[in-house]
Amino acid sequence: MIRKLIPLLLGLIGLGIGMGAGLFLRPEAAPAADAGGEEAHSAQPEEAAAHDAAAKPEHGEEAPKEASGEGGPEYVKMSNQFVIPVVEQGKVVSMVILALTLEVGPGTTEAIYAREPKLRDALLQVLFDHANSGGFDGSFTDGANLVLLRKALLEAAQTTIGSNVSDVLISDIARQDS
Repeated sequence: MIRKLIPLLLGLIGLGIGMGAGLFLRPEAAPAADAGGEEAHSAQPEEAAAHDAAAKPEHGEEAPKEASGEGGPEYVKMSNQFVIPVVEQGKVVSMVILALTLEVGPGTTEAIYAREPKLRDALLQVLFDHANSGGFDGSFTDGANLVLLRKALLEAAQTTIGSNVSDVLISDIARQDS
């Protein structure tokens, strides 16, 4: 009899703990905008829904601009990392893995993603040239070395995409020696 009760009790205890955690971790309700907060929202739900819909941009639209009329830069993370082999005397001695992010003008993110294959090709060519010239040998994370790499990547991105690209950020870099 006790053998049948123990799994049942454990299941009930687990259910209780799960419900308690769900209640405890539930997000708080949005704070009211004015003193009569909840009454105002419940009395005019259509108006509140229209305001919320106007505040949130739909997919493909830009977010509202700041009061100055000018939006800040957008950051476009390249969808995949770049893997660059480092070759010495005809043998791969290490692999360098980079993650890049582009700083672009407002509203150009979709255009960047549309031309990403061509952009990746241009950036890979720069990275291969950098590896072949010894840029990933020794202390490859030296500041001066990375400045040269960023400048070359920026020139390649601007040649491919245009002046919409204002900077190339190296968000991750690692070298794995074999």
